[in-house]
Amino acid sequence: MNRLTAKVVVIGAGFAGLAAAATLFEAGFQHVQVLEAMGRVGGRVHTIRPFGSDIIELGANWIHGQEGNPLFQLGQEHGLLSECFSASTKMCLPGSVTLSDYFFKEDGRFLQAEDVEPVCAHFSQLTSRAFDSELEDRHRCLSLGGYLDDAFAESPLAATEDGLKVFEWCKRCECTDEASSSLYEVSASQIGHYVALEGGFFNSLGPGGYQAFIDILLKRLPAGVVMTNTPVANIEWALNGGDQGKEPTHPVRVVCEDGQSFEADHVMVTVSLGVLKQRAALMFRPPLPDTKMAAIERLDIGTVDKIYLRFPERFWPEDCAGIQLVWDKGPEDAAVYNSELEGEAWKETWYKKVCGFDTVARHANVLCGWITGREALHMETLEDEEVGEVCERLLRSFTGWSVPEVSQVLISRWGCDPYVRGSYTFVPPGVLAEKEHGALAAPLPLKPSSADRKPLQVLFAGEATHVNFYTTTHGAYLSGIREAQRLINFYA
Repeated sequence: MNRLTAKVVVIGAGFAGLAAAATLFEAGFQHVQVLEAMGRVGGRVHTIRPFGSDIIELGANWIHGQEGNPLFQLGQEHGLLSECFSASTKMCLPGSVTLSDYFFKEDGRFLQAEDVEPVCAHFSQLTSRAFDSELEDRHRCLSLGGYLDDAFAESPLAATEDGLKVFEWCKRCECTDEASSSLYEVSASQIGHYVALEGGFFNSLGPGGYQAFIDILLKRLPAGVVMTNTPVANIEWALNGGDQGKEPTHPVRVVCEDGQSFEADHVMVTVSLGVLKQRAALMFRPPLPDTKMAAIERLDIGTVDKIYLRFPERFWPEDCAGIQLVWDKGPEDAAVYNSELEGEAWKETWYKKVCGFDTVARHANVLCGWITGREALHMETLEDEEVGEVCERLLRSFTGWSVPEVSQVLISRWGCDPYVRGSYTFVPPGVLAEKEHGALAAPLPLKPSSADRKPLQVLFAGEATHVNFYTTTHGAYLSGIREAQRLINFYA
């Protein structure tokens, strides 16, 4: 068998799956089939145009860094980046506050830059220590939230009421980065395995958005390679006997929900960690090894949702890049979070997880709110109209401005999407990131021991399988190339 005859089935047509398929075809593989459960390609990339000709990103929104980022390089090569891209993002994240961001307290008071910027800058320094693996020994066993609480308490900034409230706002924003319900669910020490590429966390996408990157990959594939609306039911691997005892031609069989089946020498699984958590126990026959099931269980995936609000006209000042909400007692306050963790009271105040509402590139009258974790999952159960009304009230009560009624509401619902079940991966306290990401990425069988146990029957890709670039689009992309290269090397 060689590259010309080997049959490969790729499950999932997101960045990982498409990058893998394109890499295999370019290396000479002739029989590659991509199966996608959704009616569209892109996975957690979802670029749409609901408000006119300009794009809205329901999913992936940013390129994380420039240096060494293959997607940034791809964007440069094909002219997919904005002509005036900046290393700063319109989303107001800790450490990136600009004079254009308007901060309001719950009582309607406007916070001056001198009240906000020192706290955000210090918060950024503290998180950088964790990402740079420079934590003190006493903090290494803590959650990220526990470490930040302890370290911030030592700062003079913690002595002021406004300082504490802005600090809590910073923690809510960091939850968006981590896709967690709370920073108390994220490991402080293991976050250092994530590698931030030079060039910043920014939105530099051109008018085609992330879909333009997906389209480039699709152009590298022959027609008919990607089958949409084809969810997979089972993956039968380690086949060593067929009907009437006949030896199967191929060691793996993929059975789809519509009854179609595909025999393969290699199957590459690129579904999200959320789908694996929900379906892995029943999807694979024989069951996955204990080490892989343990990795699926120990790593976690959270939900980050967007709330787009389209207004009949702009009501915020021209120099306003975002309206940020600073609560008196928010869901990231340790006492509030711990007291409500086991109860249902937090559902009544789900909106307190909204960090703020940011302006949207190319849309003069649209704002985007961000919400994460359990509150995002609860919001997904509500009607769009109800969410829009709540957001209107928040904007009016915090700013005191004359806010018109929302003319259109658009909400992402990644948590309840049956083919995604979350946004991206994070590492909980007590979990060893390198070990579990590695176990998740390991191909099956783990130890081919005989002629009937052909190697590389089932491979795994996706952002959750990358120890350094999990959560990112380039992590997904690189993981697909990694697994394709594994097959290329096998047939070298």
